[in-house]
Amino acid sequence: MAQFDPLSRADCEVQCIPPVLENKEIGLLVELRTSSASPEHIPTAANQRAWLTQAWRWITTPKGFFIAIYGLNIVAWGGMLFLLICNAAPAMCHPSCNDLYSSRRIWIEITSQVLNGLFCVTGFGLAPWRFRDLYWWCCWRLAWRDREKSLASITRLASIHRAWYRLPIVDCDCEQNKSATTEALDLSINGGRAPATATWKMDLVIWCNMWNTIFQGCLAGCMWGMNRFNRPSWTTGLFVALACVVAGIAGHMVFRETKRRAKSTEMKTADSTVAEKGENVV
Repeated sequence: MAQFDPLSRADCEVQCIPPVLENKEIGLLVELRTSSASPEHIPTAANQRAWLTQAWRWITTPKGFFIAIYGLNIVAWGGMLFLLICNAAPAMCHPSCNDLYSSRRIWIEITSQVLNGLFCVTGFGLAPWRFRDLYWWCCWRLAWRDREKSLASITRLASIHRAWYRLPIVDCDCEQNKSATTEALDLSINGGRAPATATWKMDLVIWCNMWNTIFQGCLAGCMWGMNRFNRPSWTTGLFVALACVVAGIAGHMVFRETKRRAKSTEMKTADSTVAEKGENVV
């Protein structure tokens, strides 16, 4: 008896598709063909190997190497500060752990200053681009009487943040704004068009980045303007926590929207491929 082959049956069904067959049904047949090669069925070892290869290629680039060294420094100095605060080195507590001239308190100050300098790299180094975004945000939100200026401003912001932000389709008589809007809409992975992003997410990212720079300025002012003898202990913890929270919110939003855009674009690309196959069959 001949062995039953589900793919052969799927071939027969595709050849006998009636004209009224919808794209969803065609997609089911195509999914039957490609299910064995989908990422969910790839072994975990292969996934890890591919991820490590991609991570290594990124680290070997100048940008990736700089970010990796920067992140390792933050982890190392942050871990050292945590161990010092937890009194993990009793030998440094001489004459006592809380004595201002003990090795523990001196190294806590050194570690805090190093971490403050590392945070200033991003807090102040990215400030010019953050103030640029704030300028375009003001032109967008505050120019509500001039619709053309407001549209041009949000189009500029969408073009800057095109990696994760997508404009809604709008009507405008200005040809320049039309072309810029179309560019901001269509620049996406695999050539597909991602759905529009909620405008409040742009507000959140811009202001979280700005507050990160502001809190970093407050932290630097306390660290550099006062010495370890007269500086209140709560200032360091407060401003470090606030700066990290707002930066984490902005980073999470950008990461989530980038991932959602890539996923939606891949789905749209797959749908278009299925539709083309269905038209060819019909």
